[in-house]
Amino acid sequence: QVQLVESGGGLAQPGGSLRLSCAASGFTFSSYAMSWARQAPGKGLEWVSGIYSDGSDTYYADSVKGRFTISRDNAKNTLYLQMNSLKPEDTALYYCAKGLVPGPGSWGQGTQVTVSS
Repeated sequence: QVQLVESGGGLAQPGGSLRLSCAASGFTFSSYAMSWARQAPGKGLEWVSGIYSDGSDTYYADSVKGRFTISRDNAKNTLYLQMNSLKPEDTALYYCAKGLVPGPGSWGQGTQVTVSS
């Protein structure tokens, strides 16, 4: 059973930084690509970033490119998202997910990120 637990969200000021973590269990983490996605209030789900199983390739939405960095530690079964130069429009519920095109049952519960002065 896939379990993904996000943490690290909170309140940040514009221009600030946060680091999200996602602890994975219930599957062989090192064998799967992983993703981050977000949902802002009143909006649909937006894919944010993805990373290959071995970390060799990373992908970003244009909206976060150059500000966010995805990484993983396969020894710790943990996925990360370093978010710098945060903007109010980054305010959303952030999810980690198994795979680059995650299906049902491949999502965590989310961690809230609020960017406000």
